[in-house]
Amino acid sequence: MDVVCIGSGNVATHMARAFKKSGANLIQIWSRSLDNAVVLANELEAEPVSAFKEINRSADLYVIAVKDDAIAGVAEALKGIEGLVVHTSGATDISILSSFKKFGVLYPLQTFSKNKQIDFANVPLCIESLDKSILEKLRSVASGLTPMVYEVDSEKRRILHLAAVFACNFVNHMYMLSDELVKRHGLEFEMLKPLIMETAVKVQTESPITVQTGPAVRNDEKTLTRHLELLDQMPDLAQIYQTLSKSIKKTHS
Repeated sequence: MDVVCIGSGNVATHMARAFKKSGANLIQIWSRSLDNAVVLANELEAEPVSAFKEINRSADLYVIAVKDDAIAGVAEALKGIEGLVVHTSGATDISILSSFKKFGVLYPLQTFSKNKQIDFANVPLCIESLDKSILEKLRSVASGLTPMVYEVDSEKRRILHLAAVFACNFVNHMYMLSDELVKRHGLEFEMLKPLIMETAVKVQTESPITVQTGPAVRNDEKTLTRHLELLDQMPDLAQIYQTLSKSIKKTHS
C-alpha cells in the first residue's frame, strides 16, 4: 500500500512512523515547511515535498494530519485524488472530505510528542466512513497499526475528543500548576511523581469515582479553608481549587 502523509507535526510523525513499521510503502511526506518534511522523510526513507503540486496523485492512501483549521484547505488542494483520503482529527466532521470519491477518518486517541517514542500497538484508532466497503478497508488498515480499533462516528468522536481534553490536557495543566506551586516554595516536583503514577495506575482497574481521595471528598472544610489561605496571593489558582473542590463535593454528596 502506497501512503502519502500530509503533515509533519506530532500526530503526522507518529502516524507516519506507524505506517512505515507496518510495512506500508510511505512514499511522501508533505509539509508547508520543507525543512520539517525533510527531517521526517529522511528518518522514514520517503520523499519530502512542500508544494501540493508535487504530491504523488497515484497513492492508495492519503493521511491528512494537520491542524484542524487547515484540513479544509488541504482537502481543496487535493481535489481530484482517486485514492482513499482520511483525516486524523477528533473534532472535525467526516463531511469535510466529502468532495473525494473515497474518504474517511483515522483518529488516534493519544497524546503525541515528536521526540517521545510510543508503542502504536497501545494506541486506540477510531475509524469512520459512510461507505461500508471503505469502512472495512479502513478497519484493515487500522488493524495493521494497532489491535485497538473502534468504529466511532463524527458526533461520538467529538465527545471522545472532549473527554480526552479533560483526561489528558487539563490533567497535564494541573501538573504544571503543581510544579509551579512547589517550586515557588522551594520544593521539587519530583516528590509528586509517585503520587501521579499511583493515581494513573488506580484508574486502570477501578472506576475514577470510587478512588477519589482528598479533602473535598471527605468534606474537610478546615483543610479546604487552609489551602485557600495558602493561595491568597494566587487568585487564579484559588479559583481553580474552589471550582474543582465544589465539583468533587457535589459528585460525592
